[in-house]
Amino acid sequence: MTTIQTKPLTPNFGVEVSGMNLSDVSEGQNFAELRALFEEHSALLFRAQDISNAEHMALAQLFGPIEDRKADERKPGEKFEVPEVSNVQKDGSTSGEMDLHTLNLKSNFLWHSDSTFLPTPALTNILIGRVVTSEGGATELASTRAAWAAMPEALKAKIRGRGIWHRYSHSRRKISPELAELPMFNKWPDQHWNAVWPNPVNGREALYIASHAFKVDGYDETESQALLDELMAFCTQPEFTYSHQWAVGDVLIWDQRAVLHRGTPWPYEQPRTLSSICASVTEDDGIGSIRMPA
Repeated sequence: MTTIQTKPLTPNFGVEVSGMNLSDVSEGQNFAELRALFEEHSALLFRAQDISNAEHMALAQLFGPIEDRKADERKPGEKFEVPEVSNVQKDGSTSGEMDLHTLNLKSNFLWHSDSTFLPTPALTNILIGRVVTSEGGATELASTRAAWAAMPEALKAKIRGRGIWHRYSHSRRKISPELAELPMFNKWPDQHWNAVWPNPVNGREALYIASHAFKVDGYDETESQALLDELMAFCTQPEFTYSHQWAVGDVLIWDQRAVLHRGTPWPYEQPRTLSSICASVTEDDGIGSIRMPA
C-alpha cells in the first residue's frame, strides 16, 4: 500500500499530493483523506494521473452535485459532457485571437472564483491537463483565506459584514461589450453573498470575491469597484499565489470558497485543452453562512 505524502506548493497554502491514484478514489477509499487535505490546504496538485472523463465525473460527484450550466439548453436524452477549457474548434483548428470564443477564454485571465453568479455556487473545480502548450497557459491560484488572515484590520473593516453582488456578464464586459451581451452570460439574476465565508470544518475565514463582483452593500458602484479592486490587489500579492505550468496528466483541485484562480496567455496558434468539472456547494459546505437577502 502506497503512503499518501504531501509537500507544500507555497508557504501559505496548497500541497502536492503523491501516493494517491485519483481514478481509484471512492467514498470508501481515500476520499475522506482527500477531503481532509482539501479543507486544510485549499489547493491540491496531483501529477501523472491517468483519469478518464467518466472517472473525472465520479470524482467530482464525491464532492457534491456536478454543476451543469447548460442543462436548460440540452435536448431530451442528451447527456452531460465534461466541459473543456480549450481553444480547439470542432474542425481541429484553433480559434482566432479576437473571436468571441477566445475573448471568453481571455475573460478567464481575470481573477475569479467559479460560479459566484449562480444561485448555487461552486465548491471546487477539478481541472485536468489534456493538451498543453510549450509556453504560457499557466493556471494561477490565490488564497483569499491566507490573504484575509494577513489583511490589515482597516481594510477588513471596509468589507466585513457586508454583502457583495455578483453578475456573470460583469466580468465579460471587462473584456468585450459584445461578449457580455451573449445569452449564456445573462441567464441568471444577480447573486448576493456575504463577503466572508467561514470554513465549517475548521472555522478559518476567507474573502469571497471574484471578477463577477460589481457592487458592495453600503457603497455606490464606483466606490464598490474601487474597494473590490483594492481587495483583489491585496489577495493576489505573490505571497498568496501559486502559478502552475501544466503537464499532461496534472490535476488541480481547489476550494472555490477560499481560492481565486485565473489563466495566463499562451501562443493562440497552439492547442490547449483542460478538462474542467465544478461540483456545487451543499448546506454542509457552509452556504447558509453566506446567504444574503436577494
